[in-house]
Amino acid sequence: MAQAMPATRWRLVRGAILVVDVLTLHAGLVLATAARYEGSLTQTSGRGLLTGLLVATVAFPAAAGALRLHQGRYGVGSADELKALGLAVGMTALVLLAVDVAAGTPRLLPLSVPPVGAALAFVLMLAVRLVIRSQREGAVRPRTGQPTLVFGAGDAGEQLIRSMLGDPASPYLPVGLLDDDPDKRHARIRGVRMLGGRERIAAAVAATGAEVLVIALPSADAALVRDISIPATEAGLTVKVLPRFSDLLNGRVGIRDVRDIKVTDLLGRRQIDTNVHEIAGYLEGKRVLVTGAGGSIGSELCRQIAGFGPAELMMLDRDESALHALQLTMFGEARLDLPQAILADIRDGEALRQLFAERRPDVVFHAAALKHVNMLEQYPGEGWKTNVLGTRNVLDAAASVQVSHFINVSTDKAADPVNVLGRTKRMAERLTATYAVGSKGQYLSVRFGNVLGSRGSVLETFAAQIARGGPVTVTHPDVTRYFMTIPEAVQLVIQAGAIGHGGEALVLDMGEPVRIADVASQLISMEGRPINILFTGLRPGEKLHEDLFAATEQGERPVHPMISHVRVPVLDAAELAELRSPHLVDQIWGDERRVPARQLADEERRAVRAVSR
Repeated sequence: MAQAMPATRWRLVRGAILVVDVLTLHAGLVLATAARYEGSLTQTSGRGLLTGLLVATVAFPAAAGALRLHQGRYGVGSADELKALGLAVGMTALVLLAVDVAAGTPRLLPLSVPPVGAALAFVLMLAVRLVIRSQREGAVRPRTGQPTLVFGAGDAGEQLIRSMLGDPASPYLPVGLLDDDPDKRHARIRGVRMLGGRERIAAAVAATGAEVLVIALPSADAALVRDISIPATEAGLTVKVLPRFSDLLNGRVGIRDVRDIKVTDLLGRRQIDTNVHEIAGYLEGKRVLVTGAGGSIGSELCRQIAGFGPAELMMLDRDESALHALQLTMFGEARLDLPQAILADIRDGEALRQLFAERRPDVVFHAAALKHVNMLEQYPGEGWKTNVLGTRNVLDAAASVQVSHFINVSTDKAADPVNVLGRTKRMAERLTATYAVGSKGQYLSVRFGNVLGSRGSVLETFAAQIARGGPVTVTHPDVTRYFMTIPEAVQLVIQAGAIGHGGEALVLDMGEPVRIADVASQLISMEGRPINILFTGLRPGEKLHEDLFAATEQGERPVHPMISHVRVPVLDAAELAELRSPHLVDQIWGDERRVPARQLADEERRAVRAVSR
């Protein structure tokens, strides 16, 4: 019974609208006839006018019924309903003309009356629908919610404001519109008026009492988000953003799409889609081994690789606690007694060769490394043992079982390196390229910049410092770095195995580098309390600006428009044989550790030959 009442009410409302439309059509025909005779209806045939009204009474409901105009197909006052309404009225006018012509002379109505009357009736019907829509929108308009400014008067901003005002439970009440486009200075959306550009944010807050600002620009880059969010935060606003249109299911924007601003919205660019799912078939049904599986990159590699249906996923790390945590996140339990978790150190070459001989992986992702610049500056020998000799051990073991793919995870610090981390990773790139020579498998490296959210990253450091109340330490006001997200970095690593060639290093186009001081300022502003920034000066081995390519490298993009391929020079036989010398590290990173980066290749060769002498 409860369900029947709304259905009955709905039919009554639709029936009432049909009756109003027919009466409106009658009014339009009468007005058109009166206009034809300058207000005097005595000059027309009453019988003819009555016949015309009866024809309209039959023709219009028939046309409307064929178009489902009054059966709930269209929203009242929507563009689709207006199109259907215009078609129904036009069809009625054509029927009237046809009947009028068929009647011969004298005419039932002057031939001008059907089209003119139909046009007048359409305008009246439109007015009725606008009144109904305005009343409905006024009835559901939210009375509460946080006063909200919407930045962006385009399609996304319009859709967002309509969504906010169309939901009585909306948590946001739009009170003002902002846009930098001078052509939109007088724009108004659903009664929400334009208040100016970004320079007017503070004034708009004072005028409206706004508490929230939503950046309704799904295509905005990080620089624009930063430029808007800084004055908004200073004005006391909570800043929120919309996702990209490509991330929306139906391409439309609503209040449920509004989300808090993230650090990734502020750091250089939107995440790049590398289409990894289209070309990662080389992992399906294969035995895959990941070194450094417990690290930030290694653990995400394991999670993504598991989704490509490998025959076996082997997760190798020397940190048992990291393996325990990884299994918990992947499977909900930590079964360290299962063979998928492998406790081993890549410095132990003999153990690796035995492991590879027993498990015979097809694909190897080498993510194990020591990566902290300042720590390795103090202990270069440790960096050498893990990043160079450890890589050599993994390469030896992989070559012994003839893996089909070997992907070495590198860093942008390997391009024209000036520190121990960069030089050891550069040597790892050259080792990988050397093993690619004569191998049937694909041996290559992947090079990228700082990874957001990885253990020990700048964001993690800043977050800890902010939690303590500061200060936040930055080495130099102008220091910049490239950033990418962990999923993005891992997608590149996986894709490298499909599009890379032996001996190459693949480099992702990471957009413009970001000033670290800006990152610190943004994180502090998001915290909402005053925290100082302390500039400590560049430390030994740190660059002011990182490079993705060495000065002698020329990147090409033969496959993906955002991924460059560079050739990596190989080591000759003598250099390769002497890499295991226990004194080589002292020769390379002893007193001459600060040799300019452009002399790196010559330095490596001199150091190797010095050992043989």
